[in-house]
Amino acid sequence: MQLFYNPDITKLSTEFTFDKNESRHIVKVLRKNEGDHLSITNGKGFLFTVEIIRANDKKCTVKIISSEEVKKSWNYHLHVAIAPTKMNDRYEWFVEKATEIGIDEITPIICDNSERKILKTERIQKVIISAAKQSLKYTFPKLNNPIKFSDFIKQDQNGLKLIAHCEDSDKNSLKNLIKPQQDITVLIGPEGDFSLKEIELALRHKFIPLSLGKSRLRTETAGIVVCNAISIINE
Repeated sequence: MQLFYNPDITKLSTEFTFDKNESRHIVKVLRKNEGDHLSITNGKGFLFTVEIIRANDKKCTVKIISSEEVKKSWNYHLHVAIAPTKMNDRYEWFVEKATEIGIDEITPIICDNSERKILKTERIQKVIISAAKQSLKYTFPKLNNPIKFSDFIKQDQNGLKLIAHCEDSDKNSLKNLIKPQQDITVLIGPEGDFSLKEIELALRHKFIPLSLGKSRLRTETAGIVVCNAISIINE
């Protein structure tokens, strides 16, 4: 099954036209013709079956045959607030794999030790779309705008709140903290880790210190470990 994406399609839509790039891909690359069916999602939990009514490589037009609301395959809400990495490709790798595994919300947090303080969310959003289509996700994760750690920590977060840091202190493992079907927010710091001030601030806001094992992990690796462990616990 090949999945296409259009954020503007709704249950009330009857037909629509793909943009030039998608139209060329459908008609020239995939060699689809009038009468052929395609599967499309709007990234909001809906799967649409459409029929091509105009196979034009610049404006491919389709009519909607049916729509179906598809529940996501995991029954928890996972929000990972993770600092941008020094190298963009590592952050994109995290976003791609986290989307494939299953994640609901991603917030880039700018920390005291962050080497990268600017992140182009447009590029990250493209990574999300590509990974979601590839892994047949009908509900795409929400990408929030970058925010300072000190501002993020003041926001209300539902469910369990965790902070993964490298300081020597008492910490809890995921298997001892996570319960199935639980809403979770996890903080993951930059290459230089959270500052002591940030850790103390998180603890004051009821975040629980989290251990991800004995190895010191890269930022993006820590993010994947969290996503995968929570997915397995919820199986």
